[in-house]
Amino acid sequence: MSNTLDQLKQHSLIVADTGDFASIRKYQPRDATTNPSLLLKAATMPEYADLVNKTIADAKQESGGGHALETAMDKLAVAFGIEILKIVPHRVSTEVDARLSFDTTASVAKARSLIARYEKAGLPRERILIKLASTWEGVRAAAELKQDKINCNLTLLFSFAQAVACAEAGVQLISPFVGRILDWWKKSSGKSDYAAAEDPGVVSVTKIYNYYKKFGHATEVMGASFRNVGEITELAGCDLLTISPALLEEMQKTPGTVARKLTPEAAAKSDLKKISLDEKSFRWLHNEDQMATEKLSEGIRLFAADTLKLEKVVVEKLK
Repeated sequence: MSNTLDQLKQHSLIVADTGDFASIRKYQPRDATTNPSLLLKAATMPEYADLVNKTIADAKQESGGGHALETAMDKLAVAFGIEILKIVPHRVSTEVDARLSFDTTASVAKARSLIARYEKAGLPRERILIKLASTWEGVRAAAELKQDKINCNLTLLFSFAQAVACAEAGVQLISPFVGRILDWWKKSSGKSDYAAAEDPGVVSVTKIYNYYKKFGHATEVMGASFRNVGEITELAGCDLLTISPALLEEMQKTPGTVARKLTPEAAAKSDLKKISLDEKSFRWLHNEDQMATEKLSEGIRLFAADTLKLEKVVVEKLK
C-alpha cells in the first residue's frame, strides 16, 4: 500500500515549507518556500556555514562598506533560493522584509532588486515567487509587480477579504495559514480540539478555494502553516499544500489512502456570492474579522523579529 504523502500528491502539488536542503531532497516537492523564520534557522545550522560565510564575504565586497547589512541580507535570501532551485523542479518563494508590509513602493523596489539578483545568477523570474504580506499595500505591490511579469506569493493570509483582494489583483498565489487560524480559535474558544472538517483553518481555505473556482479566479491557493496531518488531508485537492518536514515525514511513514476533498465541481455548486472590494471595503471587511486582524498583525511582528535576529547574526559575521 502506498503512503499518505504519495496519495496526497495525486490530488495537490506539494511544497516543502523549509530552507533545509536535505529535507527538500528527501521529500521531492515540486516547489519550496522560505520565510525569515526558516532562513534564520537554516543560516545558523553548521552544515550551511560555508554558504553563509561566502555570501557575507561577497556582500562586503559588493557593498564596498556601504549598505553592507542590507546587501548581505538580500544576497543570503537569494543564495538559499538558488540552492533550493537546484533541487526543486519548479519555483521557490523568497520573502520581502516584513517591515515593508505597509509600504507599496518600497516592497516593489525590494522585489525588483531580489529578482535582479536571481536573474544575474542565471535564473529566470518565472521560477521565483516574491512573498509579500497580505496587507492592502502588499496586494497593490503584487499587482504592480505583475506588470513586470514578477509573480508573487501573498502570505500571512487569514481573512476572506484578503483572499478576494488578492484574486481581484490577479495575484499568482496565496498562502492562507491554516494552523495559525486554528491556534487563535483554540485560545479564543477554550476548545482544545476540532474535528478536521470543522477545523476553522480548514473551513477558511475551503471557502477561499470554492470562491476562486466558482468565479474563475486564476490565483493559486496554497494551504500553509499546518498543525496536524488531519488538516492537510481534509484539504486534499487544494491547488498546492506547503508542508513542514516533520509532517511530510509523518505522512511518508503512514500507509493509507487519501480521498480528494476539494474539487472545482463541488465549488461550482457552492452558495457563495461574488463580491468586489475597494480599499475602504477591504479594510472594513478585514477589520470585522478579529482573528484575521490579530493574526496578520502578529505574523508581521514575528517575521520582523526573526529578520532582526538574522541581522544580528549577519552583523557579527560582517565584522
